[in-house]
Amino acid sequence: MGMIGIILLIGIVKNNAIMMIDFALVAEREQGLSPRKAIRQACVPRFRPIMMTTLAALFGALPVALGHGAGAELRVPLGIAIVGGLILSQMLTLFTTPMGHLWFDRLSHWLAKRRANGSMLEHEPVG
Repeated sequence: MGMIGIILLIGIVKNNAIMMIDFALVAEREQGLSPRKAIRQACVPRFRPIMMTTLAALFGALPVALGHGAGAELRVPLGIAIVGGLILSQMLTLFTTPMGHLWFDRLSHWLAKRRANGSMLEHEPVG
């Protein structure tokens, strides 16, 4: 049952990260912002919906995690996986998603510069 909770977590966290990055990419394209300013601008309006989604799922899973009685030994691992995973994954998502966006932007610029330098070397006359 704990694996079902982990699958649920992947869906929630993935959705939050995709929405944050999507907001940043739109801001970069439409407003011409730098990646740093765009991701910062994307994080501010997305913070409240991300926290609301997380807290709704967390408070919904709390009775399952704290439950006792008939069949609780089957449901408690599901609740613990959801509650613990939501707390950890949301902290990581709120910090690592913006950082990952900036790293991938730097990587794409570095690769583009490297390709441009490599193509110049290929077109130089030999001899």
